[in-house]
Amino acid sequence: MTHFSRFAEAFSERAGTSLTTYDEVWQRSVDDLPGFWRTVWNFFDLDDIAATPLADGDAAVLADASMPGAVWFPDIELNYADAILRHADLPGEAIVGLDENGVRTAVTWAQLPVRVGAVAHALREAGVNKGDVVAAYLPDIPEAVIAFLATASLGALWSGCGQDYAPEGAAGRLAQLQPTVLFSAAGYRYNGKDIDKRADSAELAGLLGDVVHIMVGDPGETDSDQNTARRWSDLIADESHRPEPVKVPFDHPLWVLFSSGTTGRPKGIVHGHGGVVIEHLKCASIQSDMDEHSVFFWQTALSWMMWNYQVAGLLVGARIITYSGSALYPDADRLWQTVADEHVTFFGTSPGQLQASRKAELRPGADHDLSALELLGSTGSTLAADLFDWVDDNVKAGLPIFSISGGTDVVSAFAGGTTGVPVVAGELSARYLGVGLEAWSPNAQPLVGEVGEMVVTTPMPSMPVTFWNDPDGERYRSAYFAHEWEGTGPASPVWRHGDWVTVTERGALVIHGRSDATLNRHGIRMGSADIYEVVEGIPEIAEAFVLGVDGADGKYWMPLFVTLVAGAELTDELTARVAADVKTRLSPRHVPDEIVVAPGIPHTRTGKKLEVPVTAILAGRTEVNVDPKSVDDYSLIEWYAEQGRAHRW
Repeated sequence: MTHFSRFAEAFSERAGTSLTTYDEVWQRSVDDLPGFWRTVWNFFDLDDIAATPLADGDAAVLADASMPGAVWFPDIELNYADAILRHADLPGEAIVGLDENGVRTAVTWAQLPVRVGAVAHALREAGVNKGDVVAAYLPDIPEAVIAFLATASLGALWSGCGQDYAPEGAAGRLAQLQPTVLFSAAGYRYNGKDIDKRADSAELAGLLGDVVHIMVGDPGETDSDQNTARRWSDLIADESHRPEPVKVPFDHPLWVLFSSGTTGRPKGIVHGHGGVVIEHLKCASIQSDMDEHSVFFWQTALSWMMWNYQVAGLLVGARIITYSGSALYPDADRLWQTVADEHVTFFGTSPGQLQASRKAELRPGADHDLSALELLGSTGSTLAADLFDWVDDNVKAGLPIFSISGGTDVVSAFAGGTTGVPVVAGELSARYLGVGLEAWSPNAQPLVGEVGEMVVTTPMPSMPVTFWNDPDGERYRSAYFAHEWEGTGPASPVWRHGDWVTVTERGALVIHGRSDATLNRHGIRMGSADIYEVVEGIPEIAEAFVLGVDGADGKYWMPLFVTLVAGAELTDELTARVAADVKTRLSPRHVPDEIVVAPGIPHTRTGKKLEVPVTAILAGRTEVNVDPKSVDDYSLIEWYAEQGRAHRW
C-alpha cells in the first residue's frame, strides 16, 4: 500500500466519509485545512518531536487563515533537526557525496548525530545563539547538510550560496543577513577543472565583516594573506558532543532563501521550522511515496531551493545523494551513471539535462541498470511533452514523471506528479494536497480548460514567515497579494504566482509560461513555454528564447533566438521547418517574426530564462539594470541590447 493510500484512509476516518480518489482527497484537503493538516501531523507522529502534544480544536492548527499572515499551530514548539535526527537508529548511509572525479564519501545514520553535535558545539563556541545567522558558500556536499542541521538545532538561521557566485555576488545576498559564521570550501571541480575558491572565500569573509570563517578542505594560504579560517576536520574530530535541538515556535525562522535578484537587490525570503517540516513531509512521503527504503538524488546547488527540498529526503529516512560538479561532464550520461551506481529510486533533474540527453541520442535504460529507479522528477522550467515520450522510450517504460511547479517562495511544490495519478505528457498530474490552486480570469473567476492566472486561494504552512528587512510586511504583500483584478476582485487577497496555467477537467495543470513575460500579439496572449516545447524538440536546436516587444503605433516584434547543436546551421530549410512546426502544432500567430542564431541564452543562476528583463532591454528601456552577479553569462546582455538597437520597426 502506498503512503498516499494509507493517508487517504486516515483522512477519510477523520472526515467521516469515504475519500477514494485523489481528487476527492484534494478537494477535502482545501475545504477543511485544519482537519487536513491535523491528519498530516498525526500521520507522521509529530507529537514525538514537539514540546507538547497538539491540542484539540481547529484553532490549535490554524488560528488565522488570512493571507498574508496565516497563523499555523500557534502553541507548538519543535525543531527541524529533531524531525531528521529521530531516524538516527536506521542502518546504512544517510548522505552520500559524489564529485565530478567520482570520489565518493558517505555519512551513515549512526554518524549523523555525532557530526551534527560536533558542529553545533563549534557554532556555540563561535557565539551562535538562537536567532543568529549562519551563512554558507559551498558546493553541494554532505558537509553543507551537516552544517545546516547543526545550525537549525540551535534555532539559528541558515542561508546558503553556491560557489559559482563571485564573492561580491554572494555578499549581495549574505551580507544582508549579517551572519555570525561563514562556512566555505577550499574549492571544487567543474567541467574537468579544479576551481580554487580559497581566495574568493577569504574575500567573501572580509565582505561579511566580523564573521568566524570555517573552511571545508585545506585553508592553505591565499595570494594576499594567511587564511585564518578554522578547519572542518578539526570541528568534527571531537565526537563527545550530541545535538540538543532547541524547541522553537512553529514559525521560528529556519532559513533565508533569496530571489534571483536579476533587476534589483535579491529579496531574502524567510521560512519557518514547522511549516517546512510538515510541508516537506507531505511532499516527500504522501505525494512522492518516499521512505527509509528510498534513495533520493536531485541534482542541485545551494543557491537553488531544490537543495533545501532534497534535504527533505532525510525527513522520511531516505538516503540522499549530493553531487558537486557539472551535470554534463564529461558528457550527458554522467548523471545516468550516478543513478545506476547509487541505485537511485527518485531522480530529480531539469528539462535542460533531459534535453541534452536526447540531443546526445542517449539510451540510459539500455546502457545502465536502472531497475531501482521508480520516479523521475523535473523542475526549473516547463517539461515539454515530447521529453515525456523520450523518457518512456529511452529511460524506462512506464516510469512516472513528476514535473513539478513550486519555488523559492514556498520552498515546496504547488503541483506536480503524485502517487496514484496517471501521468499525461506535458502536464503536471495534480494540484498538491492542501493547495487551493486555481486558474483565474482577469475578473477573478475560476477557469477550467482555459488559460488563466495561477492563484492560490488557501494558505500553506510553508508560505514565507516574512521577507528579510521588511518590518511592515509591505514588500511581502506587494510580491504576491497586490494584483488588481478587474471589477470588484476577491473579497480577500489571494496569492498570485505570476504563471499562465490551464487547470484541466481532470485537475491536472499545464503551464504556459510567466504571465509577466506573456507574448501579446495583437491582443492574443500566448505562452512562451508552448513555443519552447515545439522548437526545442527540433534536433538541430539546442535551446530557444522567444520574446515579444511592443513598439510605437501598435507595432509588435516577436523574434525567436536559438542556439544550435554542434555542427548545425540555420539554413532556409531549417527556418521553414521551425515555422511550419510552430504553425501546425500551435497556430499561425505563434510563428515568430524572425529566427536569430544567438551566442547563448541568459539565465538566472537557477536556470530560468531571463525573459522579462531581456524583453525590456530589446525595447530600449533604459531604466532596466540587470545585476551581473545574478546571471549565468552577463556578457550576453549587451549582445541582446545590440539586437534591439539594430532592429528596424
